[in-house]
Amino acid sequence: MTHVLHGLAANPSLPPELIDRLITIADTDLSSELAARTDLTPTQLTTLAARGDEIAVPLAYEGRLTADDIDPAVQPYAALALLDEGAGRQEWTTFLATHPTTRVREKLAACPDLPPDVVRTLAADPDIQVVAELAQWTTPDTAARLARHPHAEVRRAIAANESTPPAVLEMLIAGEGIPPAQRCLVCDREETPFVHEWSCQRPKCDLPSGAACDSSHQSTVHEIQRMALLNPATPIDAAVPFVDHPSMLLRSALASRPDLPPSVGARLAKDPIPGVRADLAENPAINGTLIRTLGADRGHDVQRRLAHNPNVPLDVLADLARATRIGSTLLPRIASASPDETARLALSADAAVRMLLAQRRDLPATIRDALAADPDAKVAKSVAPHPGLSDTRLRAMVARHGVQVLARVASNPDASPTLLEELTRHQPPVRKVFREVARHPHAPAPALLACLTDERARPLAAAHPNLPPAVIAELLTDNDDRVAEAAASNPSLAPTEMSVASLRFVP
Repeated sequence: MTHVLHGLAANPSLPPELIDRLITIADTDLSSELAARTDLTPTQLTTLAARGDEIAVPLAYEGRLTADDIDPAVQPYAALALLDEGAGRQEWTTFLATHPTTRVREKLAACPDLPPDVVRTLAADPDIQVVAELAQWTTPDTAARLARHPHAEVRRAIAANESTPPAVLEMLIAGEGIPPAQRCLVCDREETPFVHEWSCQRPKCDLPSGAACDSSHQSTVHEIQRMALLNPATPIDAAVPFVDHPSMLLRSALASRPDLPPSVGARLAKDPIPGVRADLAENPAINGTLIRTLGADRGHDVQRRLAHNPNVPLDVLADLARATRIGSTLLPRIASASPDETARLALSADAAVRMLLAQRRDLPATIRDALAADPDAKVAKSVAPHPGLSDTRLRAMVARHGVQVLARVASNPDASPTLLEELTRHQPPVRKVFREVARHPHAPAPALLACLTDERARPLAAAHPNLPPAVIAELLTDNDDRVAEAAASNPSLAPTEMSVASLRFVP
């Protein structure tokens, strides 16, 4: 029954003496649950952190541990977390740079502001993954030096590093001006020529699918080019030649660049692969002419991705709303619509357009209320969670559209307790309503008791503070572990029940 103890560990109302009791009996999992609490004393924090790096590392990243709390020889990963956050001690880095565990050195290589001597040590590390990790995060000067490293994996990491000087990126993407790479991860492990099968069943094989080397390190060279194309520091003149490259992945990377010239975009708009055109469609850099061209493109996902482009004109967006399934999401162009544009969208004759606008949660009251009274259920459903809607308007929405809008009405943050209770009694019932009501802060006890009848809403209701304390206590022994744990986490659980449970459910 340790799930009950986990629920207690997360309970914000757990008395301090019970926190101490749980810390005393906690295993690693329960210690991690307790460490997530925000009311721990310094002594409680250091006690939990000493249980292991899996607990200390998150605490270090959250700023709840200091350098005084950590011994890098005992908890190296916690020390690395502090270094990564700029809160560690520089003298630790010399020790960690020669740590016998490769993963420790690899994580150190990603930390900022490393001393020069530590950088040199890591750059000469016998494990190439440590050097590659350094290469991905290091300074411009070190990146320029490592770009000539004989191992292609290090060069791939340099190509991804946005601090790499543009001239170096240009050499990497073109493969000119630097000596050819001598090794890659493929020829380090396999006799060449070698192509890694997509369906490789070999245990412990971690080569990526399609990895290949015929002594030219071709798959890693391809990745170097892709990383450089995705790197905004790579000069666009060096990227443009890839517009006709045989690799779809490289053309897609080019299509997403924020500095894409219009002439190159026009060529990519004719790419035979819809995925390339879809990446292009979502690129904010494309101009109006290209947007309208792609608006008529029926290739897979092109129009949907175009709808997410923040610069798509509203008239094109209206056409897209009719032509493709956008889903219940707030599109960037709708979110940025001016007051005049918002007013025009609200008056659109097309319900699909009004539905897009209804996804906003900052609408003027007059427009919000007009959309709530919309005759189209999809529009009303979209605006139903909008703050500020009165119970009267929400009830009118339910009367007009019934089960189509019930769950979204239940999710409205301003729905009253009385309305929420009414929704749980609606006939026919809508199961999703129970889940929405069970997580609603205004849900009254009668509504929550109704939610306990639904299997999926039951854990949510068990954790709700408005549930009667006697019911919460009963749920501690529920057959569903999720329900019992949720009840134990309920802040309205009586302290006496918490104390009994902390003793009763010790494994």
